[in-house]
Amino acid sequence: MSTAHPAQDRRPGRHPISVVAHRGASEDAPEHTLAAYRKAIEDGADALECDVRLTADGHLVCVHDRRVNRTSNGRGAVSALELADLATLDFGSWKEPGSANGTPGLRYANEAPDLRYEDPERTSVLTLERLLELVADADRRVELAIETKHPTRWAGQVEERLVELLGRFGYTKPAMSADSTPPVRVMSFSARSLHRLRAAAPGIPGVYLMQFLRPRYRDGRLPVGVGIAGPGIRILRSHPEYVAKAHQAGHQVHVWTVNEPADVELCQALGVDAVITNRPKQVRMQLGLG
Repeated sequence: MSTAHPAQDRRPGRHPISVVAHRGASEDAPEHTLAAYRKAIEDGADALECDVRLTADGHLVCVHDRRVNRTSNGRGAVSALELADLATLDFGSWKEPGSANGTPGLRYANEAPDLRYEDPERTSVLTLERLLELVADADRRVELAIETKHPTRWAGQVEERLVELLGRFGYTKPAMSADSTPPVRVMSFSARSLHRLRAAAPGIPGVYLMQFLRPRYRDGRLPVGVGIAGPGIRILRSHPEYVAKAHQAGHQVHVWTVNEPADVELCQALGVDAVITNRPKQVRMQLGLG
């Protein structure tokens, strides 16, 4: 079987691949913490990716899993906890130096307890509002790719609260020109979620995430009103022709989660528009971007 990559995309006017920090620079710092996102900005990431969930008292927080068990020292569903409850939890020590692959309970086996991280930027739950403030304070343009998690007990309230918050930061205003790219986009595996966002804020681009390439989308089409495809890297390994088909249909292609050098090379050869990675610094270096 041939392992040769397709010819590199050299279409005139093509921009460099955008490097998106997956949950921040999550290989170097605890995912979804302020420290991870600060590191991603320092590393030159073009955009920051985050997952959002709604707490019991209506706050959007950056947490991937439905439950907090994996990434904190607490237990329970995010949707059943209030922000004050989440604020008491440690969301970072599981990834302290000395841990075994981030396994809780094995950290700092040979160190005194007072040497553990106490930096709140590494351990505190992060609200989307605080992340938006970080981006607003950056000394350069940093885009945001926000994933709404579904299914959820809060249904459309997640999108409603998201649009409200983005509006406060000016992200729901019409584009200044037809050529300007909005700095925020919303991603989801749920076409219904993207439809809700488009109805409430038509100026915010949607990204349709795909874990598998369903037959109805193999020709490059996407759900109505969605302009960006979000295939997992496994799809590109099995169906490299998909990128060209999506481009021919007028769509961008943002690929997740691209960490290995061979996968970065594949994405570059296929001409994808963005790669979402835990390693923004290393990927930028491989792409010759810094």
